[in-house]
Amino acid sequence: MQLIDMLFDEIEDAKRRKVPFIIPIGTIEYHAHHASCGCDTMVINGIFRELEKTKEVVVCPPIWYGVASYAVGGPETGTIQVDVDVYEQYIYNILKSLLYGGVKNIYCVAHHQTEEAGLMPMTLACHKAAKKLTMEYMEDTRGRGWWGSNDYADYYENLGSGDDPFSYIKVIPLISQEAQHKCGGFDHAGKFETSLLYALYPDHVDLEKTKENTEWFAESAKEASKELGEHMVKCTLEALEKIIN
Repeated sequence: MQLIDMLFDEIEDAKRRKVPFIIPIGTIEYHAHHASCGCDTMVINGIFRELEKTKEVVVCPPIWYGVASYAVGGPETGTIQVDVDVYEQYIYNILKSLLYGGVKNIYCVAHHQTEEAGLMPMTLACHKAAKKLTMEYMEDTRGRGWWGSNDYADYYENLGSGDDPFSYIKVIPLISQEAQHKCGGFDHAGKFETSLLYALYPDHVDLEKTKENTEWFAESAKEASKELGEHMVKCTLEALEKIIN
């Protein structure tokens, strides 16, 4: 289900049943000459387009602009960079509307800079916004001392479950560390990311243009294939089926 297509009663029903709400955490970033600048966002959209076929989820509109950084190229390459502190506040406010509106099963899903599921500025901003908001929400709704009250005597038994308030909002990579290994690798605009985008949105890749690339990170894009991309889609979906619940 796409949030923008849902009616009020449908949204209320999804909240009540704790259907996972997915927020694609994207970026606009240079991906060499052969792949679209929206690659990091598009691969999330495409994977959840496929996951929707087997799992009930509510996919929210993506956050297109993010903390891309100018590590790969400056603004002249088409990369759009949002300051991490500004971004954190923006994400915080989006999450606040959802949480205070009754959504208690949220997944912020990022692809940009998630090699080995490591934490980088954008994912850290999401984590910080989520934890800060959860603390504020629990104090607002349960009062100061909520965690220390006897109402939460079973806190440790519920860790990680739907009853754990710190599980209301989760931040995860699109491709988990284990799935990255099963895929065979991870890169930026190289054969792996190009193959993934090519399998999901072939019109966003021009393999002929890989000949124009001069940067080291894009050299392997010449080896990209639909077959590798489909393998990566399969590995990613298998992992997300288990992670998202």
